[in-house]
Amino acid sequence: MKTTLVIMAAGIGSRFGTGIKQLTKMNENGEIIIDYSIYDAKEAGFDKVVFVIRHAIEEEFKEVIGNRIAKVMPVEYVFQELEDLPEGFSVPEERKKPWGTGQAILACKGTVKEPFVIINADDYYGKKAFRLLHDFLVTPHEKTDMLRMAMAGFVLKNTVSENGTVTRGVCVGNEEGMLTGVIESRDIAIKDNVAVTSTEESKEIICPDSVVSMNMWACDADFLDILEEYFIRFLSDKSSDLTKKEFLVPVLIDQLIKEKKASVRILPTDEKWIGITYQEDTQVAREEFARMAKEGIYPEKLWP
Repeated sequence: MKTTLVIMAAGIGSRFGTGIKQLTKMNENGEIIIDYSIYDAKEAGFDKVVFVIRHAIEEEFKEVIGNRIAKVMPVEYVFQELEDLPEGFSVPEERKKPWGTGQAILACKGTVKEPFVIINADDYYGKKAFRLLHDFLVTPHEKTDMLRMAMAGFVLKNTVSENGTVTRGVCVGNEEGMLTGVIESRDIAIKDNVAVTSTEESKEIICPDSVVSMNMWACDADFLDILEEYFIRFLSDKSSDLTKKEFLVPVLIDQLIKEKKASVRILPTDEKWIGITYQEDTQVAREEFARMAKEGIYPEKLWP
């Protein structure tokens, strides 16, 4: 069975400061975080990469990474733009940013027709997570009316930044290892071994060992049809402030679970996240990749 890796790389990255954070070099070979994710995905058995980007960064993106990856596996591009809306909808005058991760993945409709995994461009997930999700996708299963999905479940304390707060989907699961809800939680930090957040819903349940989503989801291509349906619902909601509100994948999945339209298995991983949410995270990330190369986890140069 063919499988695809979808990488969301259209984000503006306002907290990172100037420059395109997804393209920040991690070593003197010019490799970036996405290189490591693709290396791990290819090793796990994924067949193709689809990049979700903006037209404004297409030339630089291809120069920095896209053309290099195209030499080792098939690559396709789709584009997320603010103006890409279903027929009958228009962009509110005050809206400046695209519509969130849900719109980013919806851009893949018509291009991705096989089971796929979603990841962020600026997050390092580790080898184990890719193996778990790939195995989930290719394992035969009985067809049901419910959308079948899985998520990589990370330990919160392994995913925070020393340089500021982060946003994570705090996950609630049952004894069978199935996801029962996701609380999109903002301003998360760990202080004196205590997890804190500004999100009221998760204040009572969050702790350093909480399972969180890092936007790493596995699903069949049917998910794209559901995204299209629910994006229209999102845009049609007159009670929402469409100048700012985002159509987010974790929020949608939480809704689908509650409506009994999706079953989502949590696949736990103890991998340590590496990311560059803030400019100050860059040096830490470079040191971690240098350490892993020294220990033989990765070759000094990822690609021939």
